[in-house]
Amino acid sequence: METIALLTGRGNNTLPDKNVLDILGNPVLHYPALAGKNASGISKWYCSSDDEKILSAAELEGYKRIVRPAKYALPTSQHIDCIIHALDEMEGNGVFPDILVVLLANNVTVKSKWITDCINHMKEKPHLTSVVPVYQDNDHHPLRAKGICSNGLLSPYINDVEGLVSTNRQDLPTCYFLAHNFWVLSVPFLRSGNEGQKPWSFMGDVIFPYLIEESIDIHEEQDLQTAKIWIEANYKE
Repeated sequence: METIALLTGRGNNTLPDKNVLDILGNPVLHYPALAGKNASGISKWYCSSDDEKILSAAELEGYKRIVRPAKYALPTSQHIDCIIHALDEMEGNGVFPDILVVLLANNVTVKSKWITDCINHMKEKPHLTSVVPVYQDNDHHPLRAKGICSNGLLSPYINDVEGLVSTNRQDLPTCYFLAHNFWVLSVPFLRSGNEGQKPWSFMGDVIFPYLIEESIDIHEEQDLQTAKIWIEANYKE
């Protein structure tokens, strides 16, 4: 089963150049890119972006460029658009992966061991449609979430709950959120045309969780400091 890594980063962001901003002497994307290079079982590495700075920085990390069309690089574009486009480009050049490791360029909380573990899970259980990191977060539990009604008042996001719902987060059922650091995807499922669990329907319905402690997306300036602290404490690549 051939496994290919795809680093994805969009240039059109609210925080300009966030994927190539400096953290400890390296661009942000250096950390997920290097983790992908050091993971076991990956045979080829690509980067999909509309941005020359991202593509050039990724090439220095050993990732072949895939220039993303502008229509897939809009703030409203969906991640699946660039994934399918990248697969089309790979297959057009004779590369036919079975497993695709999608690395997100704006998240430094990635370890090569995590990627390797997730790839191995996929290989050992070929019925899986994806293997993805998740982290526990009961602070933002859906049972605590509210929406604003048309009358301007708050309403529970989940209304069909029976019995007492504790105000103590530790009393609620354990809640996990999908990390946006990397995803290991089944290419046969991606090509099947089927859809899975929303909103990331391209992950399918047979999703294996890989538990990590936290995931840090870089969207704002203050996220850079949090990411720096994580790298200093955890990064051993």
